[in-house]
Amino acid sequence: MTNTIALITGANKGIGLATARQLGGLGMTVLIGARDAERGRTAERELRDGGADARFVPLDVTDAESVAAVAKLVEAEYGRLDVLVNNAGIILADGARGLPSETTVATLRRLYETNVFGVVTVTNALLPLLRRAPAARIVNVSSEVGSIAVMTDPNGALFELTSVPYPSSKAALNMLTAMYAKELRDTAIKVNAANPGYCATDLNGNSGFRTAEQGAEVSVHLATLPTDGPSGLLWGFQMDAGGGYGVLPW
Repeated sequence: MTNTIALITGANKGIGLATARQLGGLGMTVLIGARDAERGRTAERELRDGGADARFVPLDVTDAESVAAVAKLVEAEYGRLDVLVNNAGIILADGARGLPSETTVATLRRLYETNVFGVVTVTNALLPLLRRAPAARIVNVSSEVGSIAVMTDPNGALFELTSVPYPSSKAALNMLTAMYAKELRDTAIKVNAANPGYCATDLNGNSGFRTAEQGAEVSVHLATLPTDGPSGLLWGFQMDAGGGYGVLPW
């Protein structure tokens, strides 16, 4: 993976940092996108101390100027981008359970700015550089809660979950993934959505039963797909199938 350039958004902690560490371990140059400069530099030092070629880049996915600046930096310094991992995400909810009847439009707007609109902003800004790579990979970190089939299966583990904001944002992200994959189907670029599973991170108060490192394995797999690998899939941890990895329904 030498001379392969990867950008991970929200990479200063959790699954994003674990993804950067694993890609760096494969010999990639990892660009650590983070809003918080102090945390971003700390992550850079940690990864460098571990032997990775890592670089912090200031990046707020909700700020078009910040995104444009990163695209300009990548073009000037590297001339292309081989891997984009849209990892940055937040969770918000109204009320104790985020029920449809409790959900406010204000909450949806705040959450969608990062989880959906931010992905479009970043991907579109960097797509010209991804097209310059021999065979680029785009990984959108999604969730099984964004699968309508999974969430409406009366025999599934998530059937009782009725929250709207986060699941609906991931459902939108899944559709984005499918549509980007369709647009780019005649190119060497592969676009897939990753389901890391319920991982213990700050996003959920570290309540998940999987580790951030295990979650990152999913993104790393999709970021390193071979030429004959798939595109346009939701792939990752399969809770209802007893664990393991595979394709999940949209």
